[in-house]
Amino acid sequence: MIKELESVVLATDLPEYGLKKGDLGTVVLVHRDGKGYEVEFVTLDGETVAVISMPPSQVRPIGRREIAHARDVTSI
Repeated sequence: MIKELESVVLATDLPEYGLKKGDLGTVVLVHRDGKGYEVEFVTLDGETVAVISMPPSQVRPIGRREIAHARDVTSI
């Protein structure tokens, strides 16, 4: 189970928030034993882009052999 303060990977695009599959977020709250998560997405300089309540199907743990990728979000 994903835990609070764990980094996660977005599993689907969320265009209404300017987020794309693969973006990294941090779980700030676990709802009802993992039935949902409150996830914060921030820019690399610390500006919050969105805090979203989402089901487990929309996030996943970071894989062991993955690498982060930076992208511009100024169009949000």
